[in-house]
Order: sequence, then C-alpha cells, then structure tokens
Amino acid sequence: MKRVTVTRKSSQDNNHPPFDCRFSRPYEPHIVPLMTETVPSDIEITSTDAAVTMTLRGAMTLPYVTQIVAKFDTLPMDRTVRAYLSGVTRFDTSAAWAIASLRTRLETAGQHLEIRGAGIGHESLLKSVTDAMPVITPAPVVAGGLIEWVAAIGSSMVDAVTFVLELIGYFGLFLSRLLRAIRHPKEFRLTALVHHCQEVGFKAVPIVALMAFLIGVVLAFQGSTQLKQFGAEVFIVDLIAVSILRELGILLTSIIVAGRTASAFTAAIGSMKMREEIDAMRSLGLDPAATLFVPRILALVLMLPILGLIANVMGLFGGAIMAWIDLGISPEMFMTRLVNGTDVSHLAAGMIKAPVFALIIGVVGCHAGMQVQSNAESLGRMTSSSVVAAIFAVIMADAVFSIFFAQIGF
Repeated sequence: MKRVTVTRKSSQDNNHPPFDCRFSRPYEPHIVPLMTETVPSDIEITSTDAAVTMTLRGAMTLPYVTQIVAKFDTLPMDRTVRAYLSGVTRFDTSAAWAIASLRTRLETAGQHLEIRGAGIGHESLLKSVTDAMPVITPAPVVAGGLIEWVAAIGSSMVDAVTFVLELIGYFGLFLSRLLRAIRHPKEFRLTALVHHCQEVGFKAVPIVALMAFLIGVVLAFQGSTQLKQFGAEVFIVDLIAVSILRELGILLTSIIVAGRTASAFTAAIGSMKMREEIDAMRSLGLDPAATLFVPRILALVLMLPILGLIANVMGLFGGAIMAWIDLGISPEMFMTRLVNGTDVSHLAAGMIKAPVFALIIGVVGCHAGMQVQSNAESLGRMTSSSVVAAIFAVIMADAVFSIFFAQIGF
C-alpha cells in the first residue's frame, strides 16, 4: 500500500495537520476504447424464378463495403431484386453507393431494384447518393438518312426562332426598365452609365481609329490600282467617301465593338450568374435588368455613333494620305472633291445604323450572360457564342438596311 502526504498551508491556521491519503492499489488511468462495429454486415440471398430477395442485417458501413459489393456482384441481372433493410443497424454513404450502383446495373439490364423496410434516414441518404451518381450520356447518333437530316434542320430552325424570340424579350425588358427610369429618375444609375461609357467608348477609340485608318489606306491603294487603268484616278475620292461613310466605317466599327464589348458584357454578367450574385440582387430587391442591362446597353447606344464618326474621319484621313502618296492627289484637292462630290445622305445612312447595331450588340451580350450556368465551361462557351451571334446579327442588319435604302432611293 502506497501512502501519499499532502501538505496544505493556510494563512489562518499554520498548524493544520496534513492530509493522509491511502490507496488500496496503484492509480491506473481509465482508457475508453474506440467504438467498433459489434455486428458486422450480413447479407442473406434467396432466389426464385420471379425475383431475388436480399435481407441485409448489421452494419452496412465502409469497413464492409468490399464484402457488400462482392455479394452484389453474384446477383443475377435477369430478374427483379428486392432488398430488405429493416435489419440494418448502421448505414453510411459507401453502402448507399453500393446499392445505387446495383440499381444502375439492374436498370441497364432492363430490371429494377425494390427497397423495402428502410427507415427515413436510410431512404434520405440513399436518395442523396443516387442523385449524385454520374449519368452516362450516350454518344449522339450521327444522322445518316434523309429523315434525320431534315429533322436536324428543323431542330436548328426551332432553336434559331427561339433564340430570336428571347432576344426580342430582352429588348422589351430593356425598353421597359428604361421607361421606368425615365419616369423615376432617382432610380437611374448615372454612375454606372458613365463608367460603361468609358469602358465601351473611350477605351475603344485607339483600336477603332487604327482600324479605320488602315481600311482607308487599303481601300485607296486597291482602288487606285484599278482606276489607273481607265485614267479615272480622281474618282478615288468618291470611292473612299461613299464606301467609308455609308458602309465600312460604321460596319467595321460595330464588328470591333461586337467582339470587344459583347464578350465583356457576357463575361461580366455571366461571372455574376456563376457566383449567384444575380440571385442575391433579387433577394435584396434589386432588379437585375435595371441594374445591369440598362446602363450597359444605353452606354453602347450613346457611344457607338461617336465611334462611328471617329472611324469615318480616320478612314477618310487614311485614304487621303494614300491618295496623296500613290496618285499625287493633294489634301486640298481631296477635300474639295469630298465636299463637292459627296452628299450628306451617305453620312446619314451610316449614322442611322449605329443605334440599331448598338442595341443588337448590347442585347445579345446581356442575353448570353444570363444563360451562363454554374461552371466555367459554360461561361467560356457563352462568351464565344455571344461574339459570333453579335457579329452575325450586325451583318444581317446591315444587309437589311442596304436593301431597304436601295428600295426607297436613299
């Protein structure tokens, strides 16, 4: 027997006797054993001509999942399987995965799995794991006959019409929110408009000016090469003026803006959609259309005509420089011919297109951004799609304008 003496000091009584503690046996720490599976998994299988019955008992957990899967692999796949889970004491995701995999194999073979006697917790866990199982997507069937080819064309046409209707819906949404902002000026976001005007217009000036200048140079050089054959070099001024003021200036500017701005709109709105910021705005009572669409599209409508004017000026400047170098047409003669031989209607025809092209680019970019799903692949795909769709729509609109102006003699 071990004796331990403990001395206690007190300020009131220094003569207090020490404690006398006697133990009958040496002290041993109490160790709590780790929890172990007391009842291992047990699967009883009985088979009849109509179905296979499985009775599961014990702990269906990770340590026994290999045995469970091995038992499941022995089951025939040519009949219905009934699984009774009333005797299961413990059930985790590994066992749920094994049962979900068995169900998938049976469904592939044309049979099904019936779960009976499962508790609410077992059913909930099994449903969660089943929903999370990967789905094998079959490879698309390559159309090989006339019927499949016609069906593919019809499906594409339906998708195209649906896409156009969605764009019209977004355009209507933009007009609705714009009219609301006009009726309630306090709700209009002027700071966002100024910011997007800078991003869409001011920062695009260098690339637009350089592009237009080079187009004017190329147009003058190629035109002079052909006109020299007929001694009509002086008409190079009319060629450059009509081509740039009426078509190329605003069209190429819109194409550059479509590639630059439509992708930016899609990326910005799409990234917000990925991070669920759009849903957060709705929960805070903010309208995404008024907050995101109106400032962007309106900034594009305001800035694209200005960019078109800059492109016209730089295109004429590049053409004048090339005409002076290649044909000897002085800047004074070029300006005189430009003023006297070019009607202002050519400039008006180009400027009328600018707001329409801006609306097309803005609506396409915002629509594509709202179609982004919760993954980066969707963001990249919709960004590329918005650029292609915006450029195609701008060219189509320009063709419609050209036919319309020709019909009315403008």
